[in-house]
Amino acid sequence: MQDQTTSPRAVLALAGALGFTGVALGAFGAHALKARLSPELLEVYKTGVFYHLVHAVVLLAVNALWGRLRAPRLTAGLFVAGVIIFSGSLYTLAISGVRVWGAVTPFGGLAFLAGWLTLLLPTRR
Repeated sequence: MQDQTTSPRAVLALAGALGFTGVALGAFGAHALKARLSPELLEVYKTGVFYHLVHAVVLLAVNALWGRLRAPRLTAGLFVAGVIIFSGSLYTLAISGVRVWGAVTPFGGLAFLAGWLTLLLPTRR
C-alpha cells in the first residue's frame, strides 16, 4: 500500500490547499491590510502571496508529471517548505513589522531553488 502522504493525490490536495490559502491571503491583504500597512510592508506581503500562488501552480505541474520526475516527493516537499518558510516569513514580517523575520526568508528561497534544481535530474522514461 502506497503512503498517502507522498502520493500524487496528496500533492494535488496540497496544491489545492496552497491555491486556496494563497487567494484568501491575497484578498485579506488587498482588503484588510491595505489601510493598516505601510506601502513598503504591503509590498513585502504581496511578494509572499505571489510566490505562494506561483508554487501552488507548480505543485499542479509536479502532480501532472509525477511518473516522469526522478524525485517527485522531494520536489513537492521542497516547494511546500518554500511556501511555508519564504511566504510565511514575509507574511509575518509584514503583519508584525518585526524585521528579524526577513532573516528567515532566504531559507525558504533556498528550498524553492532546491525544488527547481530537482527538476534538472534525469527524468524517468
